[in-house]
Amino acid sequence: MPIEHVSDTARWVAYYRAMETDRRDAVFRDPYAQRLAGPEGKRIVDEIPRGKATAWAMITRTAVFDEIIVDVVRGRNADLVLNLAAGLDARPWRLPFPPTLRWVDVDLPPMLEYKTSVMQDVEPSCRYEAIPADLVDAKVREALFSQLGREASRALVVAEGLLIYLTDEQVAGLATELHRQASFKWWLIDLASPRLLQILAKDWGRTLAQGNAPFRFAPPNGTEFFRQLGWREVSYRSALEEAHRIGREMPMMWLWRLLSRLSPKEKQEEFRRISGFVLFERMD
Repeated sequence: MPIEHVSDTARWVAYYRAMETDRRDAVFRDPYAQRLAGPEGKRIVDEIPRGKATAWAMITRTAVFDEIIVDVVRGRNADLVLNLAAGLDARPWRLPFPPTLRWVDVDLPPMLEYKTSVMQDVEPSCRYEAIPADLVDAKVREALFSQLGREASRALVVAEGLLIYLTDEQVAGLATELHRQASFKWWLIDLASPRLLQILAKDWGRTLAQGNAPFRFAPPNGTEFFRQLGWREVSYRSALEEAHRIGREMPMMWLWRLLSRLSPKEKQEEFRRISGFVLFERMD
């Protein structure tokens, strides 16, 4: 199987970052992606259905998350970035953060052990910490969030590529626990729609399910799912629009855009929100 565990998806995405970095017109550069992905990352992309053809989506997500994270850290004076299910994200090493920023990666112990061993000879741009924890364990989450919440004043929580693997109940629990911490001011996620989940299931559903990493979360009410849990949408950046902006659209996207323009406004908005990147703000 190309994917045998949900942690393998981190190598998969890291290889996409390596692919983008190798381009002469790269929209971002991650000089550590190749070493972090390793040969397993390339194998997954080579073997998974339409592996290289769907690179645009992960590349777009990386570029937009870079922009939003830097903006919140520098423009809104965040003092902590809490990166949940951090995987092989190398932002603390590759982005120019203030040296006073505290960046905390949280993931399963084997993932963080691998990552820190690969990156041990590289100096991060900020104060970096890796905290091994199983985020599915409610008691572990509660203790971790409580500790970090007390130690921060203006925190940004990042959940990149995480929520789609959780159930509605797990996401609701996570949102509620994050909201309990008054210092957790912002939360950045990527969000899929039910329609996108259907599309992804055709290409990757069986592979991911057999690798114990099925896609699950795609609320029909979109970001309204989070409002009742204390999180208000500050900005929504459509994955399709952002891919067009940075020049990384999927093949034949021009045709989809044309069909969208010919549709009723309600359908256009549904199409726009088939997938996106959402910055939430904590509601008091």
